[in-house]
Amino acid sequence: MMGQVRTMIATNARSARRLGPVALALCGLLLLSGCVGSLFTSPPPATYDLTGPADLRGIKGGSTAQILVPAPSALKVLDSQRIVVRRGSLVAYYPNAQYADTLPRVVQARIIEAFERTKQARAVGRPGEGLSIDYQLLSDIRIFGYEVDASGSGTAVVEISARMMNDRNGRVVAFRVFRGEAPVAADDASAVVAGLNAALDDVLRQMVAWSLGKT
Repeated sequence: MMGQVRTMIATNARSARRLGPVALALCGLLLLSGCVGSLFTSPPPATYDLTGPADLRGIKGGSTAQILVPAPSALKVLDSQRIVVRRGSLVAYYPNAQYADTLPRVVQARIIEAFERTKQARAVGRPGEGLSIDYQLLSDIRIFGYEVDASGSGTAVVEISARMMNDRNGRVVAFRVFRGEAPVAADDASAVVAGLNAALDDVLRQMVAWSLGKT
């Protein structure tokens, strides 16, 4: 009798060992199917573009130079599609919201468009577009986001530094930091992007007028 009990226990133990991996695999498949399902049911992030100033024909002074505009440099916290909120040294991002491309690439596109809309530049473009380069406009995005103060009120702030470099000899002929600020109607991504658009418009007007005067 005891021998039969031992045989049954051993058989059940072997069966449990065989079923264990199968059961685990089935559980894993169920969890995976739930995750995949959530990918299709979760709403995609809202995507926002930055437009830049629509009309820059009032800027005085032209340039016969061909100006190369590389993508601006930026710290990793800004070198993404995410929309930044900063309070002191604390940095966060708006959830479920993003720019249409990484921020440096969007800003690069808007700088080029701003030059084109002045109708005062001989030629302006990105690397690889066949320019006979006279100058390079080298820029760095220092601040680009919703800045919240100690009282909890916030402002859209854009700050970009720019260097105008003579491409023939590699010398920097001018340097300046441009800053724009704009009020924000509400603490949400849509209102913040509207404020950032207004602040960027101000920065681009300053930058383009300054650049044309240095080339």
